[in-house]
Amino acid sequence: MAGAHLYVAAACAIVLTLAAPSLAGDPDMLQDICVADLSLMSHYPIKLNGFPCKANVTADDFVSAKLKNPGNTNNPNGATVTAANVETFPGVNTLGVSMARIDYAPGGLNPPHTHPRATEIIFVLEGTLEVGFLTTDNKLFSKIINKGDVFVFPARLVHFQQNRGHGPAAVIAAFNSQLQGTQAIAMTLFGANPPVAPDILAKAFRIDHGLVHAIKARFP
Repeated sequence: MAGAHLYVAAACAIVLTLAAPSLAGDPDMLQDICVADLSLMSHYPIKLNGFPCKANVTADDFVSAKLKNPGNTNNPNGATVTAANVETFPGVNTLGVSMARIDYAPGGLNPPHTHPRATEIIFVLEGTLEVGFLTTDNKLFSKIINKGDVFVFPARLVHFQQNRGHGPAAVIAAFNSQLQGTQAIAMTLFGANPPVAPDILAKAFRIDHGLVHAIKARFP
């Protein structure tokens, strides 16, 4: 009996190991195409790995000009992300891919953040950037990259990009998810709604409550 239990446990371990790679990205689609019908989302506010399918599909559903023009970098970070994911490009629904364009003013920063559901790879269109990511043991991998370079950020790890040049910079980013999700660390902690308790933030960052409130005021 003990041997049988061991066999079952080993079989389960093998199945889980083989299944692990498929859990890293979006699940496989069950049909050829499923262009998202975003107009139906008010009727289906809870979704399971995808959006309802559009009834009448044309070739126009599979093209987008979202990334053609630079985004407006007139904001506190001096950078902006223009997404071509399922929410703005319904044709990628269930396909497990999406893209974005990130534009940076001189000194502009795409602040430390994570993508819970995707690996990210960027291609530099113009400019000079400092990019980096941190592993779970707090090791930083950072690099200066230039026009034509490619850099990859492993899934779910904290990462950032900053324009280190004297002119504008831009990259095209690609993700292995139709909706990668983004958690900007500072905004997530100091701009949460409802808010994270000030004493938690004060203790976590080893600062006083007054400074916590001052930082929160910058993240309305």
